[in-house]
Amino acid sequence: MARRCFFSFDYQDVADFRANVVRNHNAFKDDNGGFFDASIWEEARTKGDAALKKLIDSALENTTATAVLIGSGTHSRRWVQYEIMKSIERGNRLIGIHINGIRDRAGNSPPLGHDPFDHLALQISADGVIGTPIVWNGTDWVAYDDIGALTFTPRPESERGKAFKLLHWWKTYDWVTDDGYNNFESWIA
Repeated sequence: MARRCFFSFDYQDVADFRANVVRNHNAFKDDNGGFFDASIWEEARTKGDAALKKLIDSALENTTATAVLIGSGTHSRRWVQYEIMKSIERGNRLIGIHINGIRDRAGNSPPLGHDPFDHLALQISADGVIGTPIVWNGTDWVAYDDIGALTFTPRPESERGKAFKLLHWWKTYDWVTDDGYNNFESWIA
């Protein structure tokens, strides 16, 4: 069964064409039934904060997976962070994909960007049912203000009362070295 995938990314990676390579790769495959793109980037630039949150929330409806396309500045983008946290809140399968190995229109491929799963974390409550989002601001972990605490099924005893970076639970791939063209559907399954 096809998954509805939400793509989260920095707009610069659209301008550099890297995000589009991943988003559109399925259109060029013989087997074109793997996923549906629920990205909203075309509309996002023109919206204010409240309208943009509503737009993101709406775009995430009926999705089952979120792919975070990681470029050079993705980890620090406010709306990417929001999309990640909302994806966790709704229970989407979440993956990161480094895309800087994809050459841009000029043939350049910069070094890998920082993984946003390394810059976002959840402080798990003592009873294991609440996760309070926190974000690395470059010098310290601080409260993440765009979304409140997340409620989920009780976490294992070993996670209770502790903070964990998101990379503790969610995996990151590299589009080029991990052969995303052929493996993307299995990553979001």
